[in-house]
Amino acid sequence: MDENFEAILTNDCGLVKDRHIVVGVSGGPDSLCLMELLRQAGYPIVVAYFDHHLRPDSSVDARLVEKVATRLMLVHTLGGADVRGYAEKHKMSIEEAARALRYRFLFDLARKYKAQAVAVGHTADDQVETVLMHFIRGSGIAGLKGMSYRSIIKAFDPKIPIVRPLLHLWREETVVFCAVNGLRPHYDSTNDSLNFQRNRIRHLLIPTLETYNPKFREALLRMSQSLKSDYTFVMESLENAWQETVISVENDIVTFDHARLSACPLGLQRNLIRHAMQTLHPGVEVTFNVLERATHLVASATPAVRVDLKSGLQLFREEKLLYICTSNAELPFDLWPQMPSNESLSLSMPGQVTLAGGWKVVCERWRLPALAMEQAERNEDPFQVWLDAGELPDEFELRVRHQGDHFEPLGMDGHSQKLSDFFVNEKVPQRARDRWPLLCAGDEIIWIPGYRPAHRHRLKEETHSVIYFSVVRPADNLPSENVV
Repeated sequence: MDENFEAILTNDCGLVKDRHIVVGVSGGPDSLCLMELLRQAGYPIVVAYFDHHLRPDSSVDARLVEKVATRLMLVHTLGGADVRGYAEKHKMSIEEAARALRYRFLFDLARKYKAQAVAVGHTADDQVETVLMHFIRGSGIAGLKGMSYRSIIKAFDPKIPIVRPLLHLWREETVVFCAVNGLRPHYDSTNDSLNFQRNRIRHLLIPTLETYNPKFREALLRMSQSLKSDYTFVMESLENAWQETVISVENDIVTFDHARLSACPLGLQRNLIRHAMQTLHPGVEVTFNVLERATHLVASATPAVRVDLKSGLQLFREEKLLYICTSNAELPFDLWPQMPSNESLSLSMPGQVTLAGGWKVVCERWRLPALAMEQAERNEDPFQVWLDAGELPDEFELRVRHQGDHFEPLGMDGHSQKLSDFFVNEKVPQRARDRWPLLCAGDEIIWIPGYRPAHRHRLKEETHSVIYFSVVRPADNLPSENVV
């Protein structure tokens, strides 16, 4: 049929001839054409038929496929499920349910036979219809580029690919091939039903568009093919930006550095958010409206806001971090120092104590005030502080906040303010406030790690004795070399 078909199988689909391929065969011309082409090319195949139980005569298709596979001495398996009942139970469309159950069946077989791929008979017509469906939904370039010869659908298997070797052929060509090769496809009456969106696109929309351009299908196919190279460029840029902006990826949370994400161009932000959503929920359809809600929050000046995205996914922003997570995800606390409980901890000088999540607080005495002053002036780490030891004891306490706490922050010339107001003004993450460690000398808060020390204990020209405190992140828990 096509002299380039072997090259497509090898180069575009990545197939080899020493491993099985599970071929989805419905009994129609497209899938029978694919089955026979692979057989003639010498690939070992497993014929797989899935009965959707949507038509009274669906068993006719099953018998046809079984008969053809037996005649050609091909391994074959028949399966099926109540698609309509599944759709009602899971509140899905018939088309979505049929696809989910059919692919689950095919990939189960692929794992059973240790197959190299699942092959389906999507043609150029299917490509045109798919692109139009994505266009109607308002999809971006990922949808408008259409299907690929080879792709991974993580929702069904993270390693076994699905291949579509017939994407370059039109449906009429598969009909001719079947006739020439003695294959008699069975006609599926549901292909005429206008209850399905794809059929309405096929029988109503495309013929109407062809009145404007008789070669509309060819034009749309060329567009999707040209967009594939653009999509490759976008994905390369996306991968680089992902490495720069994403802090961590868990089963139910993707954490972004908010500053780096907001510095990305808007189009790249949208693609990063889409990729994060599809990492957590493979196959989720991400619309432009969803991405607009998300990017508005990225640009918002208001932290600690939560936005529902789609399919149970949410976006939650804190001052420096932005999470895309499932609705039941437990957001991490180990990004900040946290007290392990509401009980106070004693800290002797010199010494150290351990906080929750592996954080540590270290206390040391410095013998050279001038060097301490120089280090303090150059310091940009808010988790380090040098204090005048003149009015400080040798024993300190780390505790959580109490009702009515006041604090005299550096820069306010000894004036105090409510600790709750200080937390709000400094934008301390709200869910981290209850167990944020406060360094105290008696009843006085002398330092809030990550923010400011008390004004009265700052280093001064007349300082003769210095105490150094450091809150050490888990990755930095190494022996201190700062003792002077």
